[in-house]
Amino acid sequence: MAEIELKLQAINNKKTAISRSWILLDRDGRDMVLDVDKYAIMRLVEIHARDLRIMDPLLSYPSTILGREKVIVLNLEHIKAIITAEEVLVRDPMDEEVVPVVEELRRRLPVKVNVTGQGQGEEESCAQDGGEENEFPFEFRALEVVLEATCSFLDARTRELETNVYPALDELTSKISSRNLDKVRKLKSAMTRLTNRVHKIREELENLLDDDDDMAELYLSRKLCVSSSPSSSSEGPNWHHSPNQGSKIHRSSRGSAATLHGENDVEELEMLLEAYFIQIDGTLNKLTTVREYIDDTEDYINIQLDNHRNQLIQLELFLSSGTVCLSIYSLVAAIFGMNIPYTWREGHGYVFKWVVILTGMACGTFFLSIVSYARRKGLVGS
Repeated sequence: MAEIELKLQAINNKKTAISRSWILLDRDGRDMVLDVDKYAIMRLVEIHARDLRIMDPLLSYPSTILGREKVIVLNLEHIKAIITAEEVLVRDPMDEEVVPVVEELRRRLPVKVNVTGQGQGEEESCAQDGGEENEFPFEFRALEVVLEATCSFLDARTRELETNVYPALDELTSKISSRNLDKVRKLKSAMTRLTNRVHKIREELENLLDDDDDMAELYLSRKLCVSSSPSSSSEGPNWHHSPNQGSKIHRSSRGSAATLHGENDVEELEMLLEAYFIQIDGTLNKLTTVREYIDDTEDYINIQLDNHRNQLIQLELFLSSGTVCLSIYSLVAAIFGMNIPYTWREGHGYVFKWVVILTGMACGTFFLSIVSYARRKGLVGS
């Protein structure tokens, strides 16, 4: 920690950019708040600007897990961290959503001191690879805390969404209104965004699990142990070239670590990633279930709307038929109401009454014939 403070003091003398708040935690549980710019972070952990850019909160980068030669860069939801074999740097530690993560790192990062009490850092890393310790390497303990916090955060958002979606859908089913439709629309949009975020993290974990070489790149303690040994000094990776390779995880300098320990020796990390892959997959399944419930509700509402539309069509048919019949009845009355001379009016005063009655009966019969024909053809319900 003293060496880090001296290095930061030298870097801070050259600050030219806007400072950002970081917190640095080491393997002993000690922490230090850093108010430094991105160039200071780049020099402190030897990271390229392109990799640091994905942690910029002003830019919309998706959730990403990057493995580099000396660091692991994490941009997982609200947690933006850089993990080395000795320290963890977390961005914006005062954020209310990040504070619990920092507290958990303080609690879980320290390990039991060795009996000798000397050279714990490097000896622990080498002992981890040799199977002499039961504890995970430092970088895996930090990675576990971040993954656990991220998965728990997304699962909490999913449960919160569930508690809002199901009552809203039930209310919409019982009463279709503009207010209920708008409420469901907003919830559906929120669910779509949350599903994309969960799917992205699941995809990152799946990509790591599908490639043993990618997982081997995350063994920072192992690579540090191998690079520090005299026999591997000539084969050690050149850090300053790794950020310029363009791939998500640098593969050009696997070298001695993979040779000494075997490319498939990633069982510890694989078990860790599988546990959180299953958890995030369960969260995605919950969202899929909510999506299916929304789709079923939409289908039900569409059926209801189609039924109402059919009822309106039937009503329109009845009204149109009645209008035609009344038009015929009105036409007969209009004809007899004209000033047309006719001789039977003088001797038969009640003839017009029978004309009106018979015309009304004829129009009623015509209306019933139209309705009967429509029912036989299935145009209206029985």
